Amino acid sequence: MLRRLLWVLLALLVAGGLAWALWPEPARVEAAVVDRQDIVVRVEEQGRSRIREVFTVSAPISGRMSRLDLHPGDAVTEGETVVARVHPAAPPLLDLRSRRIAEATRDAAEAALGLARAELERARAQADYAGSQLQRAGALADRGTLATRALEQARLDNAAAQAAVESASANVLMRQRELESARAALIEADGDAAEESCCAEVRAPASGRILRVLSENEQVVAAGTPLVEIGDPLDLEIEVELLSADAVRVREGAMAEVDDWGGPPLAARVVRVDPSAETKVSALGIEEQRVTAVLALEGDPSTWAELGDGYRVTVRIEVWRGEDLPALPLGALFRSGEGWAVFRIEDGRARLTRIEIGERNDDWAELKGGLEPGTAVILHPGDSIADGVRVSAGTGDAAPG
Repeated sequence: MLRRLLWVLLALLVAGGLAWALWPEPARVEAAVVDRQDIVVRVEEQGRSRIREVFTVSAPISGRMSRLDLHPGDAVTEGETVVARVHPAAPPLLDLRSRRIAEATRDAAEAALGLARAELERARAQADYAGSQLQRAGALADRGTLATRALEQARLDNAAAQAAVESASANVLMRQRELESARAALIEADGDAAEESCCAEVRAPASGRILRVLSENEQVVAAGTPLVEIGDPLDLEIEVELLSADAVRVREGAMAEVDDWGGPPLAARVVRVDPSAETKVSALGIEEQRVTAVLALEGDPSTWAELGDGYRVTVRIEVWRGEDLPALPLGALFRSGEGWAVFRIEDGRARLTRIEIGERNDDWAELKGGLEPGTAVILHPGDSIADGVRVSAGTGDAAPG
């Protein structure tokens, strides 16, 4: 009998050991406690810096521009610094046909001038004759031997002769100008003459620095050709393109932060949100409606002295702020049907709990109902966690198991 009892006890010990060895251990989890937090919701997008006022200096006339001595970064003063010099363009070289036509036009102009001078001499001769006839008619009229009508006719002839002289003189002047024009058409490029005729000087329209040199080398430019861009590097603003769904939450005057530009974060404020959106295609080929927002930097301009025009930055715009709100870590949330849920830890077991949340950011979610502050919840629950599963929070976690 004693021997049989020993065997029974041994079997019970072995069975108990196996049961203890095979009994499932509580799942180890990371936990956190529902607490009160300040929650700030921000919209984050990539943007770029730009100078607020950029002046593009263009050529005022067509001509040959001298090589520019200015380079990006050079300081300029409004109304004093000569940005560019434009010389009159040299006349083009004539081909054989154009030269023959120009020479023929010149010869015709010379002949017309000779004819006009001959006409002038004839008009003067007629005027002299009409003047002498008027003198004789006046003498006869004084003696009473000439009719009044004949005297008036002599006066008319004299006036007509004088008018013919004036007309012929004007015709000679016109023919002289035509000859000068014809001779000018034969003028070809002469480097020395071109250098003597200087020039249209283009001065800086504003004080600042040269941003870009658009045309540097000596060349022939047309009127309106952009030459340089001028701006003040410290007069910066930030441009960012927001998704239309985010832009509706952004208000003028909202605070923002500009970061990832190579220096410390900069404070900024939204000054304008465009009223219309544009369709842009993302890197993934998806059409998006983007709205441009403009931010003004705040503080001492020396803090962003190294930030230049067109630099890439990260912009975080504040769209909502709540203080001392019940909140839980975003990592504890997961979808349950149409709503949100968490696993709370109760008596060492996971309990599925549906909750109601409000605003949320990258770290915290506002808790509107379903849990009380101080409740421990499981962070990042895996597939092994289900309602009623025994859990154990590891050492150093925010809540005990």
